[in-house]
Amino acid sequence: MRGSIGSMVLERLRHSGVSRIYGVPGDYNLEFLELIERTPGIEFIGTCNELNAAYAADGDARLTGIGAVLVTYGVGDLSALSAVAGACAEGVPLVVISGMPPWHAIQSRALVHHTLADGNYDNVMACYRQFAAATARLHPASAVTETDRVLHAARTFSRPVYIQFPSDICYVDVEVGTPPAMEPQFDPVLVERAADLVVRRIRQARQPLVLVDALVRQYGLVERVQQLCAQYGLPYAALSTARTIMAETGPEWLGAYGGRASAPHVADYVHGADCVIGLGVRFVDSTSGYFSQEIGAGALVDIQAFSLTCDGLDFQGITAAALLDAVWRKLASLPHTRAEPPPAVQAAVPPAAQAWEQAAFWPRAEAFLRPGDVVVADNGSSMVAMLHARLPAGCSLLVQPVWAAIGYSLPASLGACLATPHRRHVLFIGDGSFQMTAQELSTLLRHRCNITIFLINNGGYTIERMILGPQASYNDIANWDYASLPAAFGSGAAPLSLRAGSIAELDAALVQAAAHQGVAFVEVGFTPMDAPPAMAAMGQAVRRYDYGIETPDLT
Repeated sequence: MRGSIGSMVLERLRHSGVSRIYGVPGDYNLEFLELIERTPGIEFIGTCNELNAAYAADGDARLTGIGAVLVTYGVGDLSALSAVAGACAEGVPLVVISGMPPWHAIQSRALVHHTLADGNYDNVMACYRQFAAATARLHPASAVTETDRVLHAARTFSRPVYIQFPSDICYVDVEVGTPPAMEPQFDPVLVERAADLVVRRIRQARQPLVLVDALVRQYGLVERVQQLCAQYGLPYAALSTARTIMAETGPEWLGAYGGRASAPHVADYVHGADCVIGLGVRFVDSTSGYFSQEIGAGALVDIQAFSLTCDGLDFQGITAAALLDAVWRKLASLPHTRAEPPPAVQAAVPPAAQAWEQAAFWPRAEAFLRPGDVVVADNGSSMVAMLHARLPAGCSLLVQPVWAAIGYSLPASLGACLATPHRRHVLFIGDGSFQMTAQELSTLLRHRCNITIFLINNGGYTIERMILGPQASYNDIANWDYASLPAAFGSGAAPLSLRAGSIAELDAALVQAAAHQGVAFVEVGFTPMDAPPAMAAMGQAVRRYDYGIETPDLT
């Protein structure tokens, strides 16, 4: 079967699960955009800049499995690169397509715009190689095989990939064939041996535990892990990178684990476990209470995407999915006693705060959430509060604790809204984070997304103030008239936009926002050092780790 290279790329993207491509038009990608406009089943979502496009694709991919971005060469590539690096750090598969100058310009080393005007067409590719599982520059002689190779890498390694698409080959006719199978390969004999080891460790354990990280999302393992835990009564806990991936209700749910930053009953159980089935676990500073995790010597059964390390043995050539299937099958055929998870601990009900402060805001914000909501929280007060919140059943929490780029959450919410329009979306974002990517509020309005945005106005970078410089001018930012922005950014009927500076105003705003369909924007104002309780402890831990001091200079 024959077809154009452009049509082949779009068909391969659709086959991989892509329904939307986020990006910005540029003169080197316009012909490909023309083709997208005429192709059913795939939609172009224009964003205000390429950074936001990649963040939006990241938010989309976390709910659908894969995202796609279209940029123009050079300026667009490098604008998107920080978000692509974030997707790499957090294990999010993105396909970045760069419309680049035509092949005749590349071959003649022509000095064209969007380059350094030195004839070098390899420097941008060199940048992307640091953050992509695979890269390719399409040529008619190899475009099909290169496209298939790169898309296979995105799925296999759950990381971004990068394709340079010269502008003059979109309609070149080639033999396109059919998309190849994308299932990663494994050695079944090694899988059986690895599963025997895992089963033995579980059956011998006095206090077993499953510790969940982002691997479970990246490789679609939720049902397998949930089934295994339910069958054997295995308690499970989640790092902050894996919150809401597994059900956070039921007898097996232990709670969120982050070293000494965990709830006491969670920390006690994890630290006393003699068998910790780690699913892709990485102990990053921000997910481990600044390296305060305590896993018993020899307790960790380390399952990664394509390996198992346990009892001094290392198995390669397996997959986590195949291993979990084999473990479940073997356990099901053996007599066993269900592990006894620790009794559920009810979260303490915070005192009813009467003063207008975040201690009054966050319990009300938590009560505002409904089962099935998509909750997005930006780095800072919002993420700290949501990581300590008890979310209703069926909620999805989107946070970025590893790359921790402020501003991520607003464009990521755009991708989440378009990926799951049937769900309600709730975004919590600080004023400093909002100012990074505020333009994408206009795209949320343009697409009439169903989202409530809580803008936490602290007058600057509170998360940084908690580390150093609580009164320093470098942590101040301009105080925008935030609640007026939705009307300015929207071209249609003005969205619901409210301010709350007291408990009574907040309660009234929550009622209005809960009844509203579409974009609702609620600005809530607090003093600069008002933050969730865990923020002060986090600030001290960061300060000690980064600077080696216990208390900030308050002068």
